[in-house]
This record gives sequence, structure tokens and C-alpha cells, in this order.
Amino acid sequence: MMLDWNEYQKQIASNNAEIGRANHEILKGYRGLSNAGNATNLLGPKVRELIALAVAVTRQCDGCIVTHTDAAIKEGATKEEIIEALSVAVAVNAGAALIFSSRVIDAFNAKTSV
Repeated sequence: MMLDWNEYQKQIASNNAEIGRANHEILKGYRGLSNAGNATNLLGPKVRELIALAVAVTRQCDGCIVTHTDAAIKEGATKEEIIEALSVAVAVNAGAALIFSSRVIDAFNAKTSV
């Protein structure tokens, strides 16, 4: 195992609680954003967690990964569904790298044209 994910999740919760004690408004604002995203419930909680996992991977956020993996499992996501969501993240990241590579070519052309 790369990381003790269960212990890591406990550490995150503890640190976030400390942040909340120091400035309750930070956590209140975060919860407000989270709750606003769930307001319509058109996608359902499992699909939202699968999307969150794909975003967590693209953002390279271990805290997001452990939190949303736990939530996805609780919402009934299977390993296969999670892998499918992750495959979208991989494809988008590769596509984004290709698209931003074209920006490098554009910058190069702008810098070298007379």
C-alpha cells in the first residue's frame, strides 16, 4: 500500500477540525459550496462522487482521493465504476496536455515570427 489511507483520512479530519476551530467561516463556506452542488440532486450522490474522484485525480489531491473514495463506496460505487470514472480523468488529462501543447507551439510561433 502506498499510503495508510485510513490513518491519512483521520489526520485530515483532525487538521480540518483545527482549522474550523480557528476560523469557523472557512469550513462553513466550504460546506456551503458543497451543499449548493448537491441542491438539485439531478446526478445523484454516486455519480457526483465518481466525478469528484476524476477531478481529485486531475488535481492530484490525496485528501480528495481518500475522502471521495470513501464517499463513493458508501454510495454504492463499484471498483469497476470507479475505474471507468478514472479512465475519463486519464483521457481528459492527456487531451488537456495535447491542447496546451498547441499553446506552446502558438507561443513559439509568436516569438519566432518576424
